[in-house]
Amino acid sequence: MSKSSRCLYESNIRSFLDREPEALLGILCDNYHGDALTTTREAWKGEVLILQHVLTPWRNSDGHVVFEYDIPRLGKRIDVVLLLNGIVFCLEFKVGESKILENDIDQVLDYALDLKNFHKLSEDKLIVPVLIATNYSTRSTLLQSSDYDDRVINPLVTGETGLIDLLSEVVNHFPNEKPIDKNWIISPYAPTPTIIEAARTLYESHSVEDITRHEADEVSTDATISYILEIIKRSKENREKSICFVTGVPGAGKTLVGLDVAVKQTYQGGESPIEDEEAVYLSGNGPLVAVLNAALARDNYEKCKEKGEKKKLSESKREVGKFIQIIHRYRDDMLAKIKNPVENGILEIDPEKAIKMEKAGYGEVEHVAIFDEAQRSWTHARLAAYLKRGGTYGNKLKVPNFPMSEAAFLIWSLDQREDWATIICLVGGGQEINTGEAGISEWIKSLNETFMHWKVYISPQLTEPEYAEGRVNELLAVNKNVTYSDKLHLAVSLRSFRAEKLSAFVHALLECDCNKAASLYADIKDKYPIYLTRDMGHAKRWLHDIARGSERTGVLITKESARYKPLGMHVLPSGDENAVHWFLEDKKDVRSSNYLEDAATEIQVQGLELDYTCLLWDADMRYENGAWHFYKFNKQTKWIEQFDTSDSKHELMKYMLNAYRVLLTRARKGMVICVPEGNRNKMANGAWEDSTRLPAYYDGTYNYLKSLGLKEI
Repeated sequence: MSKSSRCLYESNIRSFLDREPEALLGILCDNYHGDALTTTREAWKGEVLILQHVLTPWRNSDGHVVFEYDIPRLGKRIDVVLLLNGIVFCLEFKVGESKILENDIDQVLDYALDLKNFHKLSEDKLIVPVLIATNYSTRSTLLQSSDYDDRVINPLVTGETGLIDLLSEVVNHFPNEKPIDKNWIISPYAPTPTIIEAARTLYESHSVEDITRHEADEVSTDATISYILEIIKRSKENREKSICFVTGVPGAGKTLVGLDVAVKQTYQGGESPIEDEEAVYLSGNGPLVAVLNAALARDNYEKCKEKGEKKKLSESKREVGKFIQIIHRYRDDMLAKIKNPVENGILEIDPEKAIKMEKAGYGEVEHVAIFDEAQRSWTHARLAAYLKRGGTYGNKLKVPNFPMSEAAFLIWSLDQREDWATIICLVGGGQEINTGEAGISEWIKSLNETFMHWKVYISPQLTEPEYAEGRVNELLAVNKNVTYSDKLHLAVSLRSFRAEKLSAFVHALLECDCNKAASLYADIKDKYPIYLTRDMGHAKRWLHDIARGSERTGVLITKESARYKPLGMHVLPSGDENAVHWFLEDKKDVRSSNYLEDAATEIQVQGLELDYTCLLWDADMRYENGAWHFYKFNKQTKWIEQFDTSDSKHELMKYMLNAYRVLLTRARKGMVICVPEGNRNKMANGAWEDSTRLPAYYDGTYNYLKSLGLKEI
């Protein structure tokens, strides 16, 4: 029997061989959560019978058999882990199959890589992924370590008949492996999920327990989540309004914290939402919401289909859409309730347009609203202009003379509740990337001027220069309802499990602090490769060569970039559906990021991530004479330098710097930066062949990055 919830069954080989197959099948079914489908039971039966025959030569060894071992980050289980002669075998069975499919090979390799990267007692072990298509007529004959020197063998394939010989060959080829720790099965596990993987697991299990790094000593989101839930509880008990500001370095898990709070508050450990306790996760990031919703809906649809439940994909999409929403929907619901036109600059509810509820008042049904990327909320000027024309295409509700910024309106919306409410603002420093994004100062200004009765809980890091331009202390000096807590800051990046100093390196690079950037790069380069090239062909080749299994790659570029066509690149068209395909389709689909044909911008990737990236650095931001200079292309003949002579130019320069900050922190495992050569050719008359891509536009940036120690490929 299994002594751990990590698997459905585990024992030494002797005990496994001595049990009747039906008894083993019964144990697997009893330990399975839910009713195992007939196909699942048949697969288990086939695996048991095969292994009881194959493992007979090792009856007297100290080997172990583990069925359905849980891989939390992937939300899946390895069919069988065989611990034999100091070697970790990952066995993936395809019972009844006669063909070897690339997706199946990627699947078993993913399992092996996950054990290598995140499973403490496997990190120094030889790991051998094996795909067994039971009716396959041949087997691998070449044992080959991967090119990465990480002791993961390239995937092996075999049919049922070749498995015993394959295992023998591996064991004989590696005779001197050290014994595996007897506690292997309950090893500390420190996964760092992509936001898509995390959302899937959260949505299906209503628990963050298995997907955060709370077995890693150096970092945990648990304390932040617990602190926020305690504030929510206190707000309910005291019937008061409260707002939390959560800060964090790029990739620290702010979105994961927001999703988990929404799930924990809404479900509170149960399978169904708790009535009148709901929370909603809101984001103004259209691509992020679209990608998360599509990923969750597809996953939910497939799981229902596997269980034999009749469910349309559209139904799954509607179900998921209640949990994760684009912020504009929430805003539009509240706009539909106000008196229009607005008189005397004061928002009022129109009783003829809304029903007053006993507890919710004129507010929405949720007590708790989580606003991701709160620093990107719109300024008053942008929101007022947007509502004056009735939305982007002039087909929405028109509200002339709108008096509030987006931050103020969102607080006002929750303030309409008669009982209590809590807002959680997830704040990324230095990540405003669009014109009209107000930053965090607008939230604080609104609390100071209009919502003085709200309790404010704030991260001390919010006083740093990248938040509200360092004016938080000044802005909060007049507010008596402020509580500071270190628990509201996430200091360590989870996005890159190999390079927790990556964020600091990027910050130093963009601040032109050469010595600090070089020192930080020296610290991370062995764990997190960052290469430099001037050739997009070399960059693409590096991405193709380094990615294994289902690891995702992609090319990134700023939206201000302009001269990428000569390099054979296209920019991913706007539209959330394009981002969905780019992030979710597999490497066989030309719309996938892995095809390296369409480069995504900071607008499309903020909040999301890839395993490996290429950042194509155009001439929009150049390192010249020890500082960054900013340029905008006139779409015809030349680049025009942006000088800090007006508020709009200053704002544009800040957004361009932040765009590169976002793009430099999207990769979890490594990146290559391509700074093009430009066009060095001249015509017969001595004029440049392409005056929009002069070498001088690129050379300064390339030399600066090279001076930091980045190696060229």
